[in-house]
Amino acid sequence: MATILVVDDEMGIRALLQEILSDEGHTVELAENAGHARAARDRLRPDLVLLDIWMPDVDGITLLKEWSASGQLNMPVIMMSGHGTIDTAVEATKFGAQAFLEKPITLQKLLRAVEQGLAKPAPRPPALPTSLPPLPQMPPPRMERDYSTFEPIGPSPTPAPLIDAIGIGSQPRAEQSFGLDLPLREARDAFEKAYFEFHLARENGSMTRVAERTGLERTHLYRKLKQLGVDLSRNKRSGA
Repeated sequence: MATILVVDDEMGIRALLQEILSDEGHTVELAENAGHARAARDRLRPDLVLLDIWMPDVDGITLLKEWSASGQLNMPVIMMSGHGTIDTAVEATKFGAQAFLEKPITLQKLLRAVEQGLAKPAPRPPALPTSLPPLPQMPPPRMERDYSTFEPIGPSPTPAPLIDAIGIGSQPRAEQSFGLDLPLREARDAFEKAYFEFHLARENGSMTRVAERTGLERTHLYRKLKQLGVDLSRNKRSGA
């Protein structure tokens, strides 16, 4: 069973709690004030503490804060008081108490609180504030890409003429080659031009089917092709 430290300035309360808890098989140590409680805690390292709030030398809340601040609150603490309030209970819980018992304490409430307290892990003391210097703002790493290892798609390292790449006059090809050393705008325009010329060749110049294929309105498609310089006269229409 457990070793329990009972801290209360009333002899009758100490004797009653000792009798009840001893009958349950626990080892009980008694302390009548905060000084005796400190010594008993250091000597016994109890598994649980029943701590009265109102004591003549140092009250229980102050002792609880002391244990919490010094890192000694490594055991469950159950607070007891005959004059407690909700604010007192909240303050005790804030500083690490696991339960609050109001006097007179019934046998059932006492045993339930002790059982639950022993089943819970020991409370962690509140984290001390730290004042670490702010981390320096570092620029994001720059990714350097080596394009020298890129090889053009196709059997020949030399890009084929655009008209052959897109397959006008023959079967359209879905795989094409683009120079990666171009500025972004030029590379994008080259891709879009090849993209639309590919679909025009595959659809035999049908603007209706190209518009459906690419998801563009016909008016927008005409403007886009004109902007890219696509020669529509080179594609025979099979019907629009």
